[in-house]
Amino acid sequence: MNRLSVALLAVALGLPATALAQSGPSFTLIGGGDVSVSGDVHKGAIAPIADLGPLNPALAGVSAELRIGARSYDRIYGKATNFGVEMAWPMASGEVFGQLLSTRTSAGSTEVGGAFVPALNTTLPVYGRFEGYKAMSLEGGYRHFFGTGKVRPYVAGRIGTTKVDGINATFTIPDAAITLTDVPFFDGGWQMSGGADLGLLWSMSEKASLGLEVGARYHGDISDDDSALAGLGLGSINDAGKRTSYPVNLRLQVRF
Repeated sequence: MNRLSVALLAVALGLPATALAQSGPSFTLIGGGDVSVSGDVHKGAIAPIADLGPLNPALAGVSAELRIGARSYDRIYGKATNFGVEMAWPMASGEVFGQLLSTRTSAGSTEVGGAFVPALNTTLPVYGRFEGYKAMSLEGGYRHFFGTGKVRPYVAGRIGTTKVDGINATFTIPDAAITLTDVPFFDGGWQMSGGADLGLLWSMSEKASLGLEVGARYHGDISDDDSALAGLGLGSINDAGKRTSYPVNLRLQVRF
């Protein structure tokens, strides 16, 4: 886990009580979606294969050239779902908060490139299916409110760390009857994360509020696993994983 992230999160969650306003903390349920706007699941690469026989004995002696293109998070996974909880402590014109948020997608599939076969003078499509993206973020930050009315706009900043689960992939070349299943792709692990938010909080009663929040998030690279890809000459394609996204979340806040 990034030491700077841990230190800043500890500061956000551990401010002395004298710095806080007299009213109590709040508890918030969070749910929504997350759309990646930049970042690749894998890069592109070209790798010659002298003999397809080890992948399909019927093609022994046939050579090919794998031509893999870069593929984005949006193309492979589309929109992710968010669900989380937050604790916040009020201050004079805002609040400090600590948040735990789960981000998940289902498995994603796409055509990742082609296999050029000189003997046939043709390119056979190569498909990839990737296990779902599953991440858990632990972040802290500060939210500043404008006004004290029933509807309060705000801005927020945050920093923390995100744990991403490992991801395996399955690659197929249907026209050559080749399938590589459960290929290790990402080891997963901890990465630095952070971002900013704009939102509105509507007070429904003295104790409950409903909010809508739009944000921007950055997550660093994911640790890669080349144990299988290197043998195909594709060890560089998973030197990726960082992404930037726009989450849109609904918030139900209850103050104690």
